[in-house]
Amino acid sequence: MFSKGLKGIIAAQTMISHIDGIEGILIYRGYEIGKLTNRSFEDVAFLLWYGRLPIEDEAESVKRKLISLRSLSHTMKEVIHSLPKEMDMMSVLRTVISAEGGKSYLWKPTIDQAIRLTAVIPTIIAYRHNRVKGNPINEPNPRLNHIENYLYMLTGNKPSKVVVDALETYMILTMEHGMNASSFSARVTASTESDMVSAVTSAIGTMKGPLHGGAPSGVIDLLNEIGTADHAENVIRRKLLKGEKLMGFGHRVYKTHDPRAIALRKKLLKSKGEEKSLDLALAVENSALQLLTEIKPGRSLYTNVEFYAAAIMKSIQLESDLFTPTFTASRIVGWTAHVLEQAENNTIYRPQSEYIGNSNR
Repeated sequence: MFSKGLKGIIAAQTMISHIDGIEGILIYRGYEIGKLTNRSFEDVAFLLWYGRLPIEDEAESVKRKLISLRSLSHTMKEVIHSLPKEMDMMSVLRTVISAEGGKSYLWKPTIDQAIRLTAVIPTIIAYRHNRVKGNPINEPNPRLNHIENYLYMLTGNKPSKVVVDALETYMILTMEHGMNASSFSARVTASTESDMVSAVTSAIGTMKGPLHGGAPSGVIDLLNEIGTADHAENVIRRKLLKGEKLMGFGHRVYKTHDPRAIALRKKLLKSKGEEKSLDLALAVENSALQLLTEIKPGRSLYTNVEFYAAAIMKSIQLESDLFTPTFTASRIVGWTAHVLEQAENNTIYRPQSEYIGNSNR
């Protein structure tokens, strides 16, 4: 049976995550995603890698490993220095991660390898970004957790708690999302008994495509155009009546509320009044949902996670070329979990193709 793009085809059995697009449910290892947003990035990464939440000092152990493995190798720095200035960040990530390969990454993949790759990706992003911009290079700060350290390395400043909490929640919610294109790519590469670095490099190359990891720049443009909450209704009404697509609403998988957007909204409501960009997003969403119901009844267009992702990126003044790399710094946890799972019960992927060319020439 032919299914274009393998749509609807079950290619693997997994215990990592489950998506119910009709009911609007996302589950990590048995936990609905909304139950995990009060945990740390490190805790949820532990859950995806080990299959359970950490107990006692296990979370601290993973945190210490992430801290100890953040630094770039001499080879990685040399590669970054050699790359053209105009090279995009996703291509830089793909190339520099390749330089991590070696004898320590032979089959089978390990959780320690997953931790190293997760730890070093934010450092690559920050190092390259500041080098290209001519800014001071900020080395990893061992006193800061994973998310705080990423923002510190990018800016040189210790970020506010509101911003850290918002970004941490976003990165927890986007760590994993089933058999998406990049996770599938990682599993296909791993199924050949190639190493974890090769599998992650494949995933990064897949994430780079705009149909998968495209930045939520359209939402940023919408928020910038609206400017202040009192302009939201007029701007959104005008766009909808002109038939324009409202960026940040509707999702290919979720036919109801995106559970990740719901979880992010709950987190942001707790800090309402402390960050203008996030407050604006809350007001815009409220106006948009009311107007979508009024003008497009029955269309089931709800807020997706990219809407709040854009608001968070705007609040931390992250440049648009860092959106997809930041998404990658989160999704690396899911990719490596899939590689580990694939290795435990491996069969090489070898789908068939249907020949539709000439048969007698």
